[in-house]
This record gives sequence, C-alpha cells and structure tokens, in this order.
Amino acid sequence: MKAVILAGGKGTRISEESKIRPKPMVEIGGKPILWHIMKRYEKYGIKDFIVCCGYKSKVIKKYFLNYYVHNNDMTFHLKNSGNFSQKSHSESWKVTLVETGTDTLTAGRLLKVKDYLQNETFMLTYGDGVSDINLNSLMNFHKHQNKIVTISTTQPEGRFGALKLDDQSRVRGFKEKAREDQSWVNIGFMVMQPEIFEYLEHGQYMLEGVPFEKLAEAGQMAAYKHYGFWSPMDNIHDRDYLETLWNNGNAPWKS
Repeated sequence: MKAVILAGGKGTRISEESKIRPKPMVEIGGKPILWHIMKRYEKYGIKDFIVCCGYKSKVIKKYFLNYYVHNNDMTFHLKNSGNFSQKSHSESWKVTLVETGTDTLTAGRLLKVKDYLQNETFMLTYGDGVSDINLNSLMNFHKHQNKIVTISTTQPEGRFGALKLDDQSRVRGFKEKAREDQSWVNIGFMVMQPEIFEYLEHGQYMLEGVPFEKLAEAGQMAAYKHYGFWSPMDNIHDRDYLETLWNNGNAPWKS
C-alpha cells in the first residue's frame, strides 16, 4: 500500500522556519517531521511514499537525494576515485517526489499524483502532524465501514479554561477545559478508495472543503476515533513542544 503525504504548503504560521525550508522539513530531534511521519507508516509495513511537493520543493528533493550519503558510514578510496558504503543505516523506503505546484490547493495536489496510485486503496496524511495512531486498526475500521474515505479524528487537549460570567461580567466559575469537552477534529491519517478522484472537482478546492462536504452528503465518509496522542506543528510553540518530548525520550509517536 502507498502513503501520500501532503508537503507542499507554505507554512505561514511557522514563518520563522518556513522562510528557509518547507514546514515538513522543520526538524524534531535532528530529523524532519516528514521523516517522523514516514517512520510511523514504516512501523506498520508501509514503505512506499508519494510526497506532494510545492513550496521550496528543492529542499525536500535535496534531502532525499543525499539521504544515503548522510545516513551511512562511508569508506572512500581516493586513489581510484571509488567509494562504497561500509555500514548502512538507511530505511528501505521507496519515495516518489511529485511537483504539485506552489499555490495548488490540497485537492489539486492529490489529483496530480493520481497516476502513481494505480487505482488502488491508499493512505493520505498531512506533512506536519505526528501521532501514535494504530494504522492497522485504522485500516480494519475502513474496511468494515466500506466507505470511499475514512478520516482519523481526535479531541485535542484543551488549551483554554472556560469561564462562567454573570450579567455584570463577574467571574462565577472557572473550569479547565477537559479533552472530552473538545470538538472532534480531522488529524489526517486517512484511508481512501480510488473513487475519491470523482469528487475532486478538477482540483479547484481544498480537499477539506467541497470534496469532503460532498462525500459526507453522499454518506461516503467515515471517522475513525483516535484517543491517543496527536499533535500538529503549526507554530514555533508546537515545534518546541515536540522537540522537548523527543529529547526527553517521551515521544509517543516514536516507532
């Protein structure tokens, strides 16, 4: 099975980093968050990736072009201009990097990789979020639901307390917002049937807009509820949070 990763956006909310690299290449523990996402898929035997590139795509291409050299011990025989790898640390991945345009919307990015998917069921996620999601359970759920699309959802950790005010703006109560009080949100880690391409409207919309709305109206979308860890990397605070988890050995998404 193939996994498609959306990695072409500009990442304007983390502009401190995205000025020099696309957001999926922002590092957590010395590795791009894109690598962390791919390792999660690898844990469940998925090693064939299609990366939808766009903004600063050369950074992603350069990373994978030099991946073997940067991740292996090398012995160089300078006299005869030969070299060989003494010890390999590289993953056994197949990575297809597809130019999908700098300003293309997500439906358009997916449409541009259609020919690589060979009319098969595939997985898709965003290139800026990590999770400890069980992809086998997700796939089993998708097969049981028999829908065109299954999205993964969760209730994020509450970041803000809820105030109870009276008519005179006096605080009458304060409650930490519990996770179960949050709305369910789409966290990526989706499973899709080839019929998804019938809903993409020539790629003119965000995937989460008109295409998903039409799928929902047609009763062709299911939601897999994930109760474990998930975190996006929308800003510097999120990056620092993930970096701290990784450096302290407490990264739930680590395979």
